[in-house]
Amino acid sequence: MKTYVGWGINLFINLRLMIFIFYFTTVSIFIGFSYYFFHLVNFENTYLLILIFVCFAILGGGFISKLAIEPLAEYVSNLQNLSKETLHELNLPISTIKTNTQMLSKSLEDEKSKKRLERINSACEMLQERYNELDYLIKMQSSEDVNELFDLDELVNERIAFLSTVYPHINFNLRLKKLQIQSDKKGLAKVIDNIVDNGVKYSPDSNTIDINIAEKTLTIRDYGIGMDEVEILQIFENYYQSNKNMQGFGIGLSMVKRFCDKNEIQLSFQSKPNIGTTVELKFK
Repeated sequence: MKTYVGWGINLFINLRLMIFIFYFTTVSIFIGFSYYFFHLVNFENTYLLILIFVCFAILGGGFISKLAIEPLAEYVSNLQNLSKETLHELNLPISTIKTNTQMLSKSLEDEKSKKRLERINSACEMLQERYNELDYLIKMQSSEDVNELFDLDELVNERIAFLSTVYPHINFNLRLKKLQIQSDKKGLAKVIDNIVDNGVKYSPDSNTIDINIAEKTLTIRDYGIGMDEVEILQIFENYYQSNKNMQGFGIGLSMVKRFCDKNEIQLSFQSKPNIGTTVELKFK
């Protein structure tokens, strides 16, 4: 199984190593010139002097790299702890809102009040989604294994149930065969959300999205504005948007591509202007 080592830990190890290598290389060059000079003047105990220089370079490189990185490492560690504590505190109010709205829904008879309660429920579900995303990001930054065995068809049903509240005008046609996979479940949920969100966003004249699971492949198809071959080559670039008037930052598909590459999921796009786009995710 793959494990995700905290990006902060890797970052500081790499920085410390780079500082050490730079310092050690610089001192080694100095030692080389010193050796050449002492060799020219026939200075005795040259090898002993060089040994002292090498020890000094190693100890000095380690000390300076530690001294340079420690304040930044402490700051990020405190930030991560604050994130975990804040996330933990968010769980209680979200659970309280959900529990009380469920209780209220049983006693309400007025239609207007019921609709207001539905909007509160919808907003609470969105908060729950943000909570889940933060929880996922924190786990990604720690040494926790985020891979798990789950049913892809059930995950798709869960995501569409949520997305249907966000896009009530969209008709989602689902044809889902049973498929069990081992992967990063929360990360894959974000991938599905991003692809569906793009399908809705770039289908202003269509209200249909087809989602199929067959032969270890998840297929998401929209009937929107589509793309030509040049645009398909650019969609994975950060901040690229085929339509600058659309809301968003243009980073969704680049995140999708990074996730698929990291989890060995084969990602492919087929698209034609004014016909639509089909996205395929093939699992091992």
